[in-house]
Amino acid sequence: MNIEMQQLESVDIKADRSYFEEAAYMLKAVANEIRLCVVMQLSLAEEKTVTQLLEGMDCEQSLLSHHLTDMRAKGILHCRKSGKHNFYSLKDRRFSSVLRCLVSCGDHRDEESKT
Repeated sequence: MNIEMQQLESVDIKADRSYFEEAAYMLKAVANEIRLCVVMQLSLAEEKTVTQLLEGMDCEQSLLSHHLTDMRAKGILHCRKSGKHNFYSLKDRRFSSVLRCLVSCGDHRDEESKT
């Protein structure tokens, strides 16, 4: 049995309800392709400007700015202002872990479809 399964089996569903509430909040907060792309980019770099984030995305600057503002309000992102630029970074690195899990689940699905 792998470590992740052992960790899941050790969770007491009734006693650890706050664990699930927090996990649900995190999943809801990034449940959008633009937000997941932002998390991915900031997982790979310490911080990026809006312009740098836009380079890796196919969306309008106004839409990205809307998502960045909402992600800041939800505690996902930190924003540092320097001159005319806002630099965004992940406030909570656990979002990187969530994204890694989602990506690795996709890898497993691809492997299963080959068999």
